[in-house]
Amino acid sequence: MVKVLPSLREKKRYIIFKVHSNEKLDYASMHNAAWNSLLNWLGERDLSKANVRIIKNLWDPNKQIGFIQCSPKFVDSVKVSLNLVHQIGDQRVIFQTLRVSGTIKSGKTKLGLNKTKTNK
Repeated sequence: MVKVLPSLREKKRYIIFKVHSNEKLDYASMHNAAWNSLLNWLGERDLSKANVRIIKNLWDPNKQIGFIQCSPKFVDSVKVSLNLVHQIGDQRVIFQTLRVSGTIKSGKTKLGLNKTKTNK
């Protein structure tokens, strides 16, 4: 693996979103709906440029909160494509963007999602 200088690495942004629905969704159904919407809105060419990644380890099925990684230039396009999802299966859903963050840690901290708390 070739080591890339930090100045040449591509920047990342993390979009933190919440899915509002009557019943809890599993990761697979949420992922398929979001990915299909991204593909329809951006197209294959821009989707590859946006470098979109829906992060499985950060999907919370209880709170219905998830993280999407993308390029800073495509943050608004990704947010629009998520808002275009209105139905998953037979359920009506709403994708709400909570925050855009530069790191996962700061996104979790600002939303109060960190599980470790220090008592002083």
